[in-house]
Amino acid sequence: MSSLKLVESFVSINGEGQMAGALALFLRFAGCNLRCDWCDTSWANEKDTKYELASISRLCGIARQAIEQQGVKCVTLTGGEPLLQEGIGELIEALTKLGLRVEIETNGSVDIAPFMKRCRPVFTVDYKLPSSKMERHMFTDNIALLKDWDSLKFVCGSVQDLNRAAQIIEQYKPQCRVFLSPVFGRIDPADMVEFMKEHKLGSARLQLQLHKIIWHPDARGV
Repeated sequence: MSSLKLVESFVSINGEGQMAGALALFLRFAGCNLRCDWCDTSWANEKDTKYELASISRLCGIARQAIEQQGVKCVTLTGGEPLLQEGIGELIEALTKLGLRVEIETNGSVDIAPFMKRCRPVFTVDYKLPSSKMERHMFTDNIALLKDWDSLKFVCGSVQDLNRAAQIIEQYKPQCRVFLSPVFGRIDPADMVEFMKEHKLGSARLQLQLHKIIWHPDARGV
């Protein structure tokens, strides 16, 4: 049976996306193939990061406990980059069978097509903009696979990022929900609203990271 590198698990509200404000179980896994300049979970990607090799059975046990004790209906698989975990497909299937809405937060560099075949999860796919210094790694074929229940997220740290996001939206015309999210402390959300009006981005939504407003921006496990 597969084991995955679990660095933390906790129940909190979804801080962003279509389920913002709803309780969810978060399973965070170690390791990422990107090094974004503004990453707020870089600690989970370091070589010396402590993790538990958790079996599918162990992870489902955590999920059952969250269902029974906190009444969660959603689970978010995040990282790092969760799609790099060996056995992630098996975990998606097992969690779906528990009746959970399974959401994957992925960095946009990994092909999501192999995960469309059975027990398809909900995807929140990032598009890394220039300030991340990782845009060259984006796998843009993913955008065409996203549906209304999925999300395409642009984390913006500058006006240059906003302009690039607008270009991508115009070029690919995503059929999913589109979110613009500010890098905390780098760009004023009010300026992003003005940009949205100026560029007629009526199909996009501004999202603020609720967990960074409710708790300290560097807090873990929230």
